[in-house]
Amino acid sequence: MGDIDAYMNTLGEQARAASRIMAAATTAQKNAALLAMADAIDASRERLQAANALDLQAGRDKALDAAMLDRLALTPARIDGMLEGLRQVAALQDPIGEVTDMRYRPSGIQVGRMRVPLGVIGIIYESRPNVTCEAASLCLKSGNAAILRGGSEAIHSNQAIAECIRSGLQAAGLPSHAVQVVETTDRAAVGLLITMPEFVDVIVPRGGKSLIARISADAKVPVIKHLDGNCHVYIDDRADLQKAIKVAINAKTQRYGTCNTLESLLVAEAVADRVLPELAARYEAHGVELRACPRALMLMPGAVPASEQDWAEEYLGPVLSVRLVAGLDAAIGHINQYSSGHTEAIITEDFQRAQRFLREVDSSSVMVNASTRFADGFEYGLGAEIGISTDKLHARGPVGLEGLTSQKYIVIGDGHIRT
Repeated sequence: MGDIDAYMNTLGEQARAASRIMAAATTAQKNAALLAMADAIDASRERLQAANALDLQAGRDKALDAAMLDRLALTPARIDGMLEGLRQVAALQDPIGEVTDMRYRPSGIQVGRMRVPLGVIGIIYESRPNVTCEAASLCLKSGNAAILRGGSEAIHSNQAIAECIRSGLQAAGLPSHAVQVVETTDRAAVGLLITMPEFVDVIVPRGGKSLIARISADAKVPVIKHLDGNCHVYIDDRADLQKAIKVAINAKTQRYGTCNTLESLLVAEAVADRVLPELAARYEAHGVELRACPRALMLMPGAVPASEQDWAEEYLGPVLSVRLVAGLDAAIGHINQYSSGHTEAIITEDFQRAQRFLREVDSSSVMVNASTRFADGFEYGLGAEIGISTDKLHARGPVGLEGLTSQKYIVIGDGHIRT
């Protein structure tokens, strides 16, 4: 790749220049580019799968595990998903230029706010090549330029997808540099990307905890991130217990390896003997290992003792920690102490308790009588998401198009002067 510093500097300069054009692009232009990208990908299926085959073979040669190879695979169904995703984003309402809160001030001026792009977004991700398409579509529709740095294991797949993205941008008369995929596998590229505030406005890391922790620690650019998904469900003593069992099973077993999967179950002592034995049997049937507090162990013979670490753990697998609590106050206290701030749910028929839970639990998504698995951009009606943020600034929860924008104040006058 030659001089990596010069290469990344060039990407940054090109992205900054493209971002100014993208900020002024019309909705029609952006939608045309997204649909042209979909057409290009559809027409390039064989080339995409040939490139992906090179990555898969390299992965096998490096003895990547089965889960990693599965995430890396660009199957026909995943290509279909990329096409559908691009068309869905094209159909979403364009947030750019939206004006809200216009009001007259005593001076006679009008003051409001306009939604605008962030500028240049750097996205760092691992394994899944379809993220290249996902990230490009959301950045483009929200009027931003993007620099995408995928994992080295997907380099051929990502470059093939990048060609389709460039083709779509050019077909719509937009700059091809609006979406740039880093072509080098040199890890120094990541270190440079996250320390270029003159070119990059925000970084979004998508990957494992170690990647996100490293980027958060080293970045000189704002980061939209989440490190863990230690999600909780609390079964209140005023819950509909059949409803509680249904939600608790779904939240854990519908899918194990996601950040919105249930990892810690809290149960009010007053209903534990009526709900835990059945839950234990159902979890056992799903092959879930239960790690329980001493009192819960007496009601769940197949469980093993939980350690202090279990209360803060994101398992991303068929393991669940279970704790009995005295009631709502203890449940809220436990969650606010151990949660990673992702998603928490209460199962209760008591309106006042539900309202307290919603107000007092400090997480990016808080739910009543619903599975934590709903914490997702598509399920929230965002159409798609770039990730889920557990930060409190600038975006929190699923980050869709609006999360990739900001607002600026606008003032309308008619020769007004301040006296």
